[in-house]
Amino acid sequence: MIDNEAVSRRTFVGGVASAVGAMGLPLDLLAQGAPAAPPRQRSATDEYDGFAKLANNENPYGPSAKVLEAMTKAFKYANRYGYPDGNVTEEIAKHHGVRTDQVMIAAGSGEILDVCCTALLQDDRRIVGSDPSYSILYQNAANLKADTIRIPLLADFRQDIPAMIRATKKNHRQVGFVYLCNPNNPTGRIVTKDEVRALLDGIPEDVPVLIDEAYHHFVEDPAYESSMKYVAEGRPVIVARTFSKIAGLAGMRLGYAVANRDLLQVLRPYSTGSVNACVRWGGAAALNDAEGEARVRRLTLELRKKAVADLKTLGYDCIPSEANFFMVHLKRPVVPVIEEFRKKGVLVGRPFPPLNEHLRVSVGTADEMERFMAAFRQVIGPAKAASGP
Repeated sequence: MIDNEAVSRRTFVGGVASAVGAMGLPLDLLAQGAPAAPPRQRSATDEYDGFAKLANNENPYGPSAKVLEAMTKAFKYANRYGYPDGNVTEEIAKHHGVRTDQVMIAAGSGEILDVCCTALLQDDRRIVGSDPSYSILYQNAANLKADTIRIPLLADFRQDIPAMIRATKKNHRQVGFVYLCNPNNPTGRIVTKDEVRALLDGIPEDVPVLIDEAYHHFVEDPAYESSMKYVAEGRPVIVARTFSKIAGLAGMRLGYAVANRDLLQVLRPYSTGSVNACVRWGGAAALNDAEGEARVRRLTLELRKKAVADLKTLGYDCIPSEANFFMVHLKRPVVPVIEEFRKKGVLVGRPFPPLNEHLRVSVGTADEMERFMAAFRQVIGPAKAASGP
């Protein structure tokens, strides 16, 4: 399979070249009349490519062969506006058993979060959510001068659903929406299906709830389930999904929201409509590539569990994660060590206050995880045994 995917990637690059040629741009255009190149130095691209990239919760394997093939074919529409879009909205609707008017696509689920803030935080409304959680949402709110009510995590790093219910009830008329990242980023912990039901039943029924399921595909815990069913129940629930993680399309930007039509009508005017032709076709193909999805899931879970076990052997505990990343308790501040990992060629997560001694590590390839463990032994080392009496 790896060899086949390598061939497909070459085909993809060839498709880019063909598309450029079709637009009348000679491939040697930049070389014509250009001065002689100076002696080669290590470029920013070379430096980036050389890192073990474990900082941004990406899919290290990239799009599958089927997805690459679909995007390559879509290059012929690069010069068009009203192009066929691969029926991506229809495929999403079919995948979830909803109508097409209950689907809104966007340039990544990040745009969905941004649109929700812009549309639902007007008139001095605010967000109720956990802290820490996906911080971009809170930054979006801050950019709009909107307040956020942030509920600290419980001692076991789970989200405090009873406290979220109380805060929403107390501030009912000021709450624009409740935010639930499930599994949560940066901890990887889930909110169980019973807890989600309790939240929806416990807050005023007119308060929208944005449930971010970016990491849904990696969950194994049977106590978890997607919240898509609440859309069918008529609840004011917005479920956000992305193709950045399991489908490996982070750089191409595609996500979507599933919600009731009336709620999406409130959101749609704020969508940019900037999803490109290639990723529309790629997203539709990804939804129908169960084999590719299963492969990424299997490799990710195997490598996450191995890394957690290896760190346990060194004396370090990790927060139980159901995502393609985990947090390890370093027993020291993370800020100084992040740059030390970088010097070893390994990019790791940024700080996530108040979890100031927890380092978030994305799951990479087997080689990247070996590089991480080697760097960990050098930068951090085995945990010191507790002193005796």
